[in-house]
Amino acid sequence: MNLAPLVETTRGVDPALATVENVHFGAIAVVDVAGKLVQFAGDPYFMTYTRSALKPFQALPLIEDDGLARLGLEAADLALFCASHSGEPCHTERVGKILAQLGLSEADLQCGCHVPTYYATVGEKPPANARFTQLHHNCSGKHAGMLAWCRLHGVSHQHYLAHDHPLQARIRGALAPVFGLDAGRFAEGIDGCSAPNFAMPLASLAHFYARLAQGANDTNPEAFGSIFDAMTTYPELVSGVGRTDLAYMSGAPRDWISKAGADGVQVVASRSHGLGIAIKIADGAPRALHTAMVATLEALGLATEASRAKTEPWREPMIRNYRGVAVGAVRARICLERA
Repeated sequence: MNLAPLVETTRGVDPALATVENVHFGAIAVVDVAGKLVQFAGDPYFMTYTRSALKPFQALPLIEDDGLARLGLEAADLALFCASHSGEPCHTERVGKILAQLGLSEADLQCGCHVPTYYATVGEKPPANARFTQLHHNCSGKHAGMLAWCRLHGVSHQHYLAHDHPLQARIRGALAPVFGLDAGRFAEGIDGCSAPNFAMPLASLAHFYARLAQGANDTNPEAFGSIFDAMTTYPELVSGVGRTDLAYMSGAPRDWISKAGADGVQVVASRSHGLGIAIKIADGAPRALHTAMVATLEALGLATEASRAKTEPWREPMIRNYRGVAVGAVRARICLERA
């Protein structure tokens, strides 16, 4: 694996003399709308499971089949279909409403349940008497979108995550031309929410986010336009309070589109610059991922005063111990090469 050092953490009483304690390696691919690799660090073709960065593309069949209009769904609902939400009331209530509109319930979801991301993000503990359901899972919106496709076509939703279910075959068929891959040759795995997920070269992921950022100006105008408009109009539904996707998209409104994935995957694309940036942190560390992306946007000259204000918490965050004492920092050491 040809991976580059992207982020380091330090520890020391005197920050000026702090010692490097950890180094996080990974890869970066910066690609334009034509698919040309522009800049990179490490191996830009590193095979990477897309994880939640795939969600906008998993919504393609529903959009291409005119599902939003035919089912009476809204752009805000589409934003949730693409989301890794925080389980806040604005997320869970809307997913519940979508399911009710489909004649389904929370029990029909097959994503599982976890404590809402909101609590870890804001540094709070869940209430002692809190009860969580599958609606709180960060992928419940995506699963609601999958169930919507099943309802649209009158097919069984009982095993909608199975590899041979018509929905999953349709998703593979929709992804193949977008990513220039044979639908029968995807490297397939199972995501944390039990849905199929696919691995592809990091540069391919960057390329198609660059295209997605063009929205209605892309060669797939209706679908990509709908996704771009939904995600950038409702970034709070795609992400949540204190989350990076919300920070990126609100820091550069109607320009940047952003989607993070588990285990160190992040993609940000700029409409105005015609670029997609995909990062993979080899050890999957979120603290390295966020700092790496902020530094990469700066290095590419994409950052603005407004975006810097939104992303400041991840620029060079302090590391604190359990008493809140600052003991070190997370620092980027990005070195991009021109292709």
